[in-house]
Amino acid sequence: MKFAVIVFPGSNCDLDMYAAVKDILGVDAEYVQHYETSLEGFDAVLLPGGFSYGDYLRTGAIARFSNIMDEVIRFAEAGKPVFGTCNGFQILTEAGLLPGALRRNDSLKFISKQQDLRVENTNTQFTSAYEEGEIITIPIAHGEGNYYCDAETLQELKDNDQIVFTYANGNPNGSIENIAGIINKQGNVLGMMPHPERAVEELLGSADGLRLFQSMYENYKKELCK
Repeated sequence: MKFAVIVFPGSNCDLDMYAAVKDILGVDAEYVQHYETSLEGFDAVLLPGGFSYGDYLRTGAIARFSNIMDEVIRFAEAGKPVFGTCNGFQILTEAGLLPGALRRNDSLKFISKQQDLRVENTNTQFTSAYEEGEIITIPIAHGEGNYYCDAETLQELKDNDQIVFTYANGNPNGSIENIAGIINKQGNVLGMMPHPERAVEELLGSADGLRLFQSMYENYKKELCK
Protein backbone atom coordinates (compact mmCIF):
# COMPACT_ATOMS: atom_id res chain seq x y z
CA MET A 1 0.00 0.00 0.00
CA LYS A 2 1.21 3.51 -0.77
CA PHE A 3 -0.18 6.68 0.79
CA ALA A 4 -0.08 10.12 -0.85
CA VAL A 5 0.31 12.98 1.64
CA ILE A 6 -0.89 16.11 -0.16
CA VAL A 7 1.09 19.28 0.64
CA PHE A 8 -0.40 22.75 0.16
CA PRO A 9 1.27 26.11 0.85
CA GLY A 10 0.59 26.50 4.57
CA SER A 11 0.22 22.80 5.42
CA ASN A 12 1.82 22.17 8.80
CA CYS A 13 0.71 18.64 9.69
CA ASP A 14 2.03 16.93 6.58
CA LEU A 15 5.13 15.81 8.48
CA ASP A 16 2.99 14.33 11.26
CA MET A 17 0.81 12.51 8.72
CA TYR A 18 3.82 11.13 6.88
CA ALA A 19 5.49 9.99 10.11
CA ALA A 20 2.31 8.30 11.37
CA VAL A 21 2.03 6.20 8.23
CA LYS A 22 5.67 5.66 7.28
CA ASP A 23 7.46 5.52 10.63
CA ILE A 24 4.82 4.22 13.03
CA LEU A 25 2.55 2.10 10.84
CA GLY A 26 5.43 1.07 8.58
CA VAL A 27 3.59 1.57 5.29
CA ASP A 28 4.98 3.38 2.24
CA ALA A 29 4.13 7.08 1.90
CA GLU A 30 5.18 9.98 -0.29
CA TYR A 31 4.57 13.72 -0.31
CA VAL A 32 2.62 15.04 -3.29
CA GLN A 33 2.73 18.78 -3.92
CA HIS A 34 -0.37 20.85 -4.64
CA TYR A 35 0.79 21.65 -8.18
CA GLU A 36 1.11 18.01 -9.26
CA THR A 37 -1.47 16.55 -11.64
CA SER A 38 -1.25 12.81 -11.02
CA LEU A 39 -1.85 10.31 -8.23
CA GLU A 40 -0.66 7.36 -10.30
CA GLY A 41 0.66 4.53 -8.14
CA PHE A 42 -1.07 5.59 -4.91
CA ASP A 43 -3.66 3.57 -3.02
CA ALA A 44 -4.88 6.18 -0.53
CA VAL A 45 -4.82 9.97 -0.17
CA LEU A 46 -4.25 11.95 3.02
CA LEU A 47 -5.07 15.67 3.30
CA PRO A 48 -3.26 17.12 6.32
CA GLY A 49 -4.10 19.96 8.65
CA GLY A 50 -2.64 23.43 8.59
CA PHE A 51 -3.53 26.75 7.02
CA SER A 52 -3.61 26.13 3.27
CA TYR A 53 -2.96 29.38 1.42
CA GLY A 54 -3.09 31.15 4.77
CA ASP A 55 -6.88 30.68 5.03
CA TYR A 56 -7.00 34.15 3.46
CA LEU A 57 -10.27 33.67 1.60
CA ARG A 58 -11.98 30.92 3.61
CA THR A 59 -10.51 27.76 5.07
CA GLY A 60 -9.86 25.31 2.25
CA ALA A 61 -11.49 27.50 -0.40
CA ILE A 62 -8.31 28.28 -2.34
CA ALA A 63 -6.71 24.85 -1.86
CA ARG A 64 -9.80 23.29 -3.39
CA PHE A 65 -8.68 24.77 -6.76
CA SER A 66 -5.13 23.44 -6.62
CA ASN A 67 -4.07 21.24 -9.55
CA ILE A 68 -3.90 18.11 -7.44
CA MET A 69 -7.49 18.44 -6.25
CA ASP A 70 -8.85 17.50 -9.67
CA GLU A 71 -6.98 14.23 -9.23
CA VAL A 72 -8.13 13.83 -5.62
CA ILE A 73 -11.74 14.20 -6.79
CA ARG A 74 -11.23 11.61 -9.55
CA PHE A 75 -9.47 9.37 -7.03
CA ALA A 76 -12.44 9.59 -4.66
CA GLU A 77 -14.98 9.10 -7.43
CA ALA A 78 -13.14 5.90 -8.36
CA GLY A 79 -13.92 4.60 -4.87
CA LYS A 80 -10.41 4.88 -3.46
CA PRO A 81 -9.87 6.01 0.15
CA VAL A 82 -9.40 9.70 0.90
CA PHE A 83 -8.91 11.03 4.44
CA GLY A 84 -8.72 14.65 5.51
CA THR A 85 -8.12 16.02 8.99
CA CYS A 86 -8.71 19.59 10.19
CA ASN A 87 -7.79 21.80 7.20
CA GLY A 88 -8.04 18.64 5.11
CA PHE A 89 -11.65 18.23 6.27
CA GLN A 90 -12.34 21.84 5.33
CA ILE A 91 -10.86 21.26 1.86
CA LEU A 92 -13.02 18.15 1.36
CA THR A 93 -16.19 20.12 2.09
CA GLU A 94 -15.09 22.97 -0.18
CA ALA A 95 -14.42 20.43 -2.96
CA GLY A 96 -17.87 18.93 -2.55
CA LEU A 97 -16.53 15.54 -1.55
CA LEU A 98 -18.29 15.86 1.81
CA PRO A 99 -21.48 17.76 2.66
CA GLY A 100 -21.72 20.75 4.96
CA ALA A 101 -19.21 23.42 5.93
CA LEU A 102 -16.84 24.38 8.75
CA ARG A 103 -17.46 27.71 10.49
CA ARG A 104 -15.69 29.71 13.16
CA ASN A 105 -15.69 28.11 16.61
CA ASP A 106 -18.61 29.47 18.59
CA SER A 107 -16.11 30.88 21.11
CA LEU A 108 -14.37 32.77 18.25
CA LYS A 109 -11.12 31.46 19.71
CA PHE A 110 -8.52 29.00 18.45
CA ILE A 111 -8.71 25.78 20.47
CA SER A 112 -5.81 23.36 21.03
CA LYS A 113 -6.24 20.53 23.52
CA GLN A 114 -6.81 16.81 24.00
CA GLN A 115 -10.40 15.93 23.17
CA ASP A 116 -12.56 12.89 23.88
CA LEU A 117 -14.45 11.47 20.91
CA ARG A 118 -17.14 8.84 20.65
CA VAL A 119 -16.82 6.35 17.80
CA GLU A 120 -20.28 6.26 16.22
CA ASN A 121 -19.70 4.00 13.23
CA THR A 122 -17.16 1.19 13.02
CA ASN A 123 -18.52 -0.21 9.77
CA THR A 124 -16.09 1.83 7.68
CA GLN A 125 -12.66 1.22 6.23
CA PHE A 126 -11.34 3.96 8.54
CA THR A 127 -12.76 2.76 11.86
CA SER A 128 -12.92 -1.04 11.78
CA ALA A 129 -10.21 -1.28 14.45
CA TYR A 130 -12.39 0.59 16.98
CA GLU A 131 -15.38 -0.51 19.04
CA GLU A 132 -18.73 1.17 18.47
CA GLY A 133 -19.41 3.61 21.28
CA GLU A 134 -15.77 3.58 22.35
CA ILE A 135 -14.41 6.82 23.83
CA ILE A 136 -11.03 7.74 22.40
CA THR A 137 -8.73 10.71 22.96
CA ILE A 138 -7.53 12.68 19.93
CA PRO A 139 -6.09 16.22 20.00
CA ILE A 140 -7.81 19.14 18.31
CA ALA A 141 -6.23 22.39 17.07
CA HIS A 142 -8.50 24.66 15.06
CA GLY A 143 -10.20 28.01 14.85
CA GLU A 144 -12.86 26.99 12.34
CA GLY A 145 -14.03 23.55 13.38
CA ASN A 146 -17.70 24.28 13.91
CA TYR A 147 -19.39 21.80 11.56
CA TYR A 148 -22.68 22.94 10.10
CA CYS A 149 -25.20 21.59 7.61
CA ASP A 150 -28.89 22.18 6.94
CA ALA A 151 -31.63 20.04 8.46
CA GLU A 152 -32.10 17.92 5.33
CA THR A 153 -28.40 17.11 5.10
CA LEU A 154 -28.23 16.33 8.80
CA GLN A 155 -31.07 13.85 8.45
CA GLU A 156 -29.30 12.20 5.52
CA LEU A 157 -26.11 11.90 7.57
CA LYS A 158 -28.08 10.18 10.31
CA ASP A 159 -30.08 7.94 7.98
CA ASN A 160 -26.96 6.76 6.14
CA ASP A 161 -24.78 6.34 9.26
CA GLN A 162 -22.37 8.94 7.90
CA ILE A 163 -21.59 10.45 11.30
CA VAL A 164 -18.43 8.60 12.28
CA PHE A 165 -17.12 10.58 15.27
CA THR A 166 -18.82 12.91 17.74
CA TYR A 167 -17.35 15.03 20.52
CA ALA A 168 -17.73 13.44 23.95
CA ASN A 169 -17.66 15.13 27.34
CA GLY A 170 -18.28 18.56 25.90
CA ASN A 171 -18.57 20.20 22.50
CA PRO A 172 -15.46 22.37 21.95
CA ASN A 173 -16.58 24.40 18.93
CA GLY A 174 -20.37 24.37 18.60
CA SER A 175 -20.61 21.74 15.88
CA ILE A 176 -24.16 20.67 15.11
CA GLU A 177 -25.08 17.40 16.89
CA ASN A 178 -21.52 17.35 18.33
CA ILE A 179 -20.21 16.15 14.94
CA ALA A 180 -16.44 15.67 14.81
CA GLY A 181 -16.13 13.56 11.66
CA ILE A 182 -18.27 12.37 8.76
CA ILE A 183 -17.98 10.04 5.79
CA ASN A 184 -19.46 10.25 2.30
CA LYS A 185 -22.33 8.02 1.20
CA GLN A 186 -19.97 5.71 -0.69
CA GLY A 187 -17.88 5.21 2.45
CA ASN A 188 -14.48 6.03 0.95
CA VAL A 189 -14.04 9.70 1.97
CA LEU A 190 -13.65 10.62 5.64
CA GLY A 191 -13.18 14.08 7.10
CA MET A 192 -12.68 14.93 10.77
CA MET A 193 -11.47 17.95 12.72
CA PRO A 194 -9.40 16.12 15.39
CA HIS A 195 -5.86 15.05 14.50
CA PRO A 196 -5.35 11.24 14.68
CA GLU A 197 -1.83 11.63 13.25
CA ARG A 198 -0.92 13.42 16.47
CA ALA A 199 -2.12 10.48 18.56
CA VAL A 200 -0.07 7.53 17.32
CA GLU A 201 2.25 7.05 20.33
CA GLU A 202 1.53 7.03 24.05
CA LEU A 203 4.43 9.46 24.43
CA LEU A 204 2.23 12.02 22.68
CA GLY A 205 -0.56 11.54 25.23
CA SER A 206 -2.58 8.99 23.27
CA ALA A 207 -2.13 6.30 20.65
CA ASP A 208 -5.84 6.13 19.81
CA GLY A 209 -5.34 7.73 16.40
CA LEU A 210 -3.09 4.96 15.12
CA ARG A 211 -6.02 2.58 14.75
CA LEU A 212 -7.54 4.79 12.06
CA PHE A 213 -4.50 4.26 9.83
CA GLN A 214 -4.35 0.59 10.81
CA SER A 215 -7.99 0.25 9.71
CA MET A 216 -7.15 1.71 6.31
CA TYR A 217 -4.22 -0.66 5.89
CA GLU A 218 -6.15 -3.75 6.97
CA ASN A 219 -9.00 -2.87 4.62
CA TYR A 220 -6.54 -2.53 1.75
CA LYS A 221 -5.15 -6.00 2.48
CA LYS A 222 -8.65 -7.48 2.59
CA GLU A 223 -9.49 -5.93 -0.77
CA LEU A 224 -6.36 -7.50 -2.27
CA CYS A 225 -7.48 -10.94 -1.14
CA LYS A 226 -10.90 -10.71 -2.81
